[in-house]
Amino acid sequence: MLLEYAIVAGLLFGVFYAYLALGLNLIFGVLRIVNLAHGDLVMLGSYLAFELYYAWHWSPLLAIVVAVVPCILVGGALYLGVAPRLARAQDPEMMSLVLFFGISQVIEAIAAFGFTSNERSVSANALGSHPVGILGQAYPVTWVVVAAASVPVLLILFAYLGRTRLGRATRAVMASPDEAAAVGINVRMVSALTFGVGVALAVGAGSLAVFMLGGVTPTEGVSITILSFAVIVVGGLGNPLGTVVGGLVLGLAFQLTLTFLPNWASLVPYVLLLAVVLTRPTGVLSRARRLA
Repeated sequence: MLLEYAIVAGLLFGVFYAYLALGLNLIFGVLRIVNLAHGDLVMLGSYLAFELYYAWHWSPLLAIVVAVVPCILVGGALYLGVAPRLARAQDPEMMSLVLFFGISQVIEAIAAFGFTSNERSVSANALGSHPVGILGQAYPVTWVVVAAASVPVLLILFAYLGRTRLGRATRAVMASPDEAAAVGINVRMVSALTFGVGVALAVGAGSLAVFMLGGVTPTEGVSITILSFAVIVVGGLGNPLGTVVGGLVLGLAFQLTLTFLPNWASLVPYVLLLAVVLTRPTGVLSRARRLA
């Protein structure tokens, strides 16, 4: 019974982890940079969900929708503003890490000033009050609702990448920016749009993280970035489909450890990260198997 419970719980958390890390991996796949401010953007999404619920009495899930257009516009504008300067730097990759570390610190400071350092949380009753039965066992309704809300987001993104002209252009830039430019794709425009979509995914995931990660504080961004990075390394850097695999692997490993070895559960992301780097550096799915 415990094993079955842990497996189902791991799958529910795994779907959420995939959504949580998807924006980070999408940005890496196209821009070849690690967005160190990813966790802080998720944190802002959690505060957005908090404000929507307590100030406006809206469902926290609406933050997923509310954040899309503003985040894409702000993220795209930010990329267009900094990309030319990064391109002129002697070491663009290192400068991008420094830049996004600075952005992370600014976001954290603004959040601490605006929301104080006290932990904020949204009542679980905002998503329902009755446990959900799965295979004869009861699970918190928040887990089920969060997983159910994550699935459409993942499907929409994969449909965008696989079925739309812009999505196919994005995949082409992921494969080779130079070849994409050679066939007439506006790499800068695609990169700006992708960065905006990645920001929107991060902020939207924050509306679910406030339930799954136990509240929100201004300083939680670093831990979320590490967790997300573990997911994308396990699944495959630059591979959106691998993000789903990585999320499920991490979710199952975490819940199984939490059930049978609870004192070791907090080490799961780091152990998985090290194990994958040492045994299969390309992740479970390599970049070559990005999307079917």
